[in-house]
Amino acid sequence: MGSLLRCCYLYRPLFFSPVVFPSHTSLRLLRHSSVAPLGHKKVPRAPFLRFCHSPPISSHKMVQSAAVEGSGPLPPLPLKKELWLYNTMSRKKELFRPKVDGRVGMYVCGVTAYDLSHIGHARVYVNFDVLYRYLNYLEYEVCYVRNFTDVDDKIINRANELGEDPITLSQRYCQEFQVDMLQLQCLAPSIEPRVSEHMPQIIDMITQIIENGCAYKIGGDVYFSVDKFPQYGQLSGRKLEDNRAGERVAVDSRKRNPADFALWKSAKEGEPSWESPWGPGRPGWHIECSAMSAAYLGFSFDIHGGGMDLVFPHHENEIAQSCAACNKSNISYWVHNGFVTVDSEKMSKSLGNFFTIRQVIDLYHPLALRFFLMGTHYRSPINYSDVLLEAASERIFYVYQTLHECEKALSENISLEGSDSIPPDTLNCISKFQNEFQASMSDDLHTPVILAGMSDVLKTINDLLHTRKGKRQEHRLESLAALEKSIRSVLTVLGLLPTKYSEVLRELRVKALKRANLTQDQVLQRIEERNQARKTKDYEKSDAIRNELAAVGIALMDSPEGTTWRPSIPLAMQELQNAST
Repeated sequence: MGSLLRCCYLYRPLFFSPVVFPSHTSLRLLRHSSVAPLGHKKVPRAPFLRFCHSPPISSHKMVQSAAVEGSGPLPPLPLKKELWLYNTMSRKKELFRPKVDGRVGMYVCGVTAYDLSHIGHARVYVNFDVLYRYLNYLEYEVCYVRNFTDVDDKIINRANELGEDPITLSQRYCQEFQVDMLQLQCLAPSIEPRVSEHMPQIIDMITQIIENGCAYKIGGDVYFSVDKFPQYGQLSGRKLEDNRAGERVAVDSRKRNPADFALWKSAKEGEPSWESPWGPGRPGWHIECSAMSAAYLGFSFDIHGGGMDLVFPHHENEIAQSCAACNKSNISYWVHNGFVTVDSEKMSKSLGNFFTIRQVIDLYHPLALRFFLMGTHYRSPINYSDVLLEAASERIFYVYQTLHECEKALSENISLEGSDSIPPDTLNCISKFQNEFQASMSDDLHTPVILAGMSDVLKTINDLLHTRKGKRQEHRLESLAALEKSIRSVLTVLGLLPTKYSEVLRELRVKALKRANLTQDQVLQRIEERNQARKTKDYEKSDAIRNELAAVGIALMDSPEGTTWRPSIPLAMQELQNAST
C-alpha cells in the first residue's frame, strides 16, 4: 500500500496544485520535459506549467472579445450553468458535475503524428473544441490536455520508408496538425504533451504497476496482466474471452494471456529507444496517455475523450493501467464522438478511404468544413460527401452575407438608442434563440439544432434589411444591432465567428471559383454577356448563361443595383440531394 500511495503523490496534478510555485513533482516534470531517446540530441522545450494557472474566460468576456470590427459590446446572455453529457461508461446522459467546483480537467487523446490528418481527426478535435469553448462559456476554468503520440510503430515504419529520423518526422507532422487546427479555428489546448518528453513519468508508472503485481517482465518487454484487473471490459462491454490475439492485440506466445498488452517494448535495431530498468526500449501505445493525463490532471479528473474507435482497446487499457498504478484513479465522464464514414464505411488511413484536411480545405473553406462537421450530432456517424460540403459552404455564405449586410447598414447609421427601444417582437426572437442555444448545448452539445435555429434570426435580419415593411419598422437599427449580436455571440461559442465577415465572404467566393474551374473575370464576363442578352430580350441566351453557371455552383442574383453572384450547390448535386431526401 505504501508504494501505491507514493504513486498517487508522484502524479499530483499541476492544474489543481494550490501553490503558485512549482511543486517537486512539477519541477521534475519540467526538468525531464526535454529527455531525448538514445542517440538523439536533447531539444529544449518551453515548460508547460504556466498554462495550468491561466484564468478562465467567462461567457461574457469571451463573447465580447470576439466582436467584429465596428460592433459595440455584446449584451450578456442569461447564463444557466447546466450541462448534460453522454457518458460511455454508464451508457446514459449525466449531469456534469466537476470534481473541483469551478474547474474542469479534460484529457483528449491526440493524433499519432506520422502523416497529414484526415477529416476523421478534424471531427474529433472540432467536437472537443466545441466542448472546451462551451465549458469556458459556462465560466469554468478548464485545463485541456491533448497529447501528441510521437513514438509509435506507425511513425517508425513511415520514417523507415522515407529514410528519415522518426522523431524528426513526427515533429514535422505535429506542426502540420497544429496548422490544420488553426485553420479550423480550434483553440489551442492548455497543454500539448508529447510521449518523447515524458519517458520518466511513463517509466515510473510502469514500475508502479509491476510493484503492484499487475504487470510482468519477459526479457526486455513488460506486459500488463489483464487477469489481474477483474473490471477489464467495463468501458467497452467486452468480455475477456472475446479478446482474441491478433485482433488489435499483438500476438506473442510468451504472454500469460493472449489479451495482455505491452507496457514497454525492448529496443530493436533502427528504432528510437530510452534507458529503463528493463533495458533500452520504448513504451507501448496505451501507457503514454495514462502517464501524461496523470502528470497534468492527476489520477482523478473530469473528462476523458476521443473517437469511438478508442473505446477499445485504448481507453479500456488506459483504465486498467491507471487503476493498477493508483487505486484512487477515477474519470468522471468518458466522452466519444462517432465516425466519419465514406459509403457507410469508417474513414481511416488503414482502409485507404480517407481525405486529408488539407485536401478538403483546398476546395472548401475551413469554416465550411467545421460547419459540416457540426451539422450532425457528435455521437452520430456522419457520411462524408461533396454534396453535404457544398450545402455547408452555401449555408455559411448565407450566414456571413446576412451579417455583413447588417454590419454595413449599422456602420452607415451609427446613432442608436438604448436596448429599451428594441421592439418586443425582436426581443422575443432573440430570447427564443438564446434559450434554444443554451438548452441545445446543455443537452449533450446538440449543435445541429442551434445551426438550424439561426434561420429565424437571419430571416428577421433580412426582412429588416430588404423588405418594405422591414425598412419602415420603428427602431429598425436597434433591432438589427441586437439581432446581429445575438448571432455573433453564438458563433463565437461554436467557433464559427470569422475575423471579418467581408474577408471570409471573399475567401468563400475564391473556393467556389476554384471548384467551378473559373476565374472572377470569366464569371463577370458571362454576367455582362447575360446583361446584353437581356437588353436585347434574348431570354433564351440569358437563361442559358444562368444555367451554365448554376451547373458549376455559381448562382446569379439580380437586383435593382445590378447582378452579383454567390456560391451555390451545383445543379447536378442539388438534384442528387433532392433525390436522397
